[in-house]
Amino acid sequence: MSDYIVRATAANAQIRAFACVTKETVEKARKAHNTSPVVTAALGRLLTGGVMMGSMLKGDKDILTLQIHAGGPMKGMTVTADSKGNVKGYANEPQVMLPPNAKGKLDVGGAVGIGFMNVIKDMGLKEPYVGQTVLQTGEIGDDLTYYFATSEQVPSSVGLGVLMEKDNTVKQAGGFIIQLMPFAEEEIISKLEENLSKVDSVTALLDAGNSPEQILEILLGDLGVEFTDKMPCGFNCNCGKERVSKALISVGKEELQSMIDDGKSIEVNCHFCNTSYEFTVEELKEMKRKATRG
Repeated sequence: MSDYIVRATAANAQIRAFACVTKETVEKARKAHNTSPVVTAALGRLLTGGVMMGSMLKGDKDILTLQIHAGGPMKGMTVTADSKGNVKGYANEPQVMLPPNAKGKLDVGGAVGIGFMNVIKDMGLKEPYVGQTVLQTGEIGDDLTYYFATSEQVPSSVGLGVLMEKDNTVKQAGGFIIQLMPFAEEEIISKLEENLSKVDSVTALLDAGNSPEQILEILLGDLGVEFTDKMPCGFNCNCGKERVSKALISVGKEELQSMIDDGKSIEVNCHFCNTSYEFTVEELKEMKRKATRG
């Protein structure tokens, strides 16, 4: 498997951890949406965080959605993930260009801007769970760390990184989420904080050739890390012509009739993977018949 997530525990289950490599996932998103380098980095971080958070869901049909609404030039982005390692997402403005930040890195915080993040978990109940937090830096990792602490009351450290090649393809992408259980001892917390303080960045760890397992060994090796699961992950969209046609039927007979009256084929684009679907006038008439029957 190329892109994958590992789960682990440490310190006799006082810590739970996730780490992943998402290079192909982020590259597939970059190609689908033709994103600029800074947008690739921002969306890639949200996809990476999202796919790990999705893997925390229990049910086969559970869905996690991360929405960022912010005032930066990207105008926000949306990612959804399931419990099986599938993730998809898009940025509202894929072509943003900005000069590097003060550290000479891609200015993700500047591209995202000031705003807030919604975390929506649809677990098949009447109402989905919705958590909302104000963005702390727009760098995504810090914002998810803040979300876990405030909305879920789980002290966490979220590290996310995307490194670009000179030709603007994705060189490295991945991340980790480390969480403390409520019964974690002070000594364990101090040791973990010390280990995290020694790590410069996720991209540096990935660029040095470390796998997700090795990243967790670096962060938790002296705390008795135990790996419990490994799962493939990737950028996968579940759209399709049939699914899109159902959505069109749901707009109603009048709307469909107005499309038919135009006398031209229509093209419908999927936000998440940028695939376009064409429907002929004949197909629209068939949809109207179904809408009438329904």
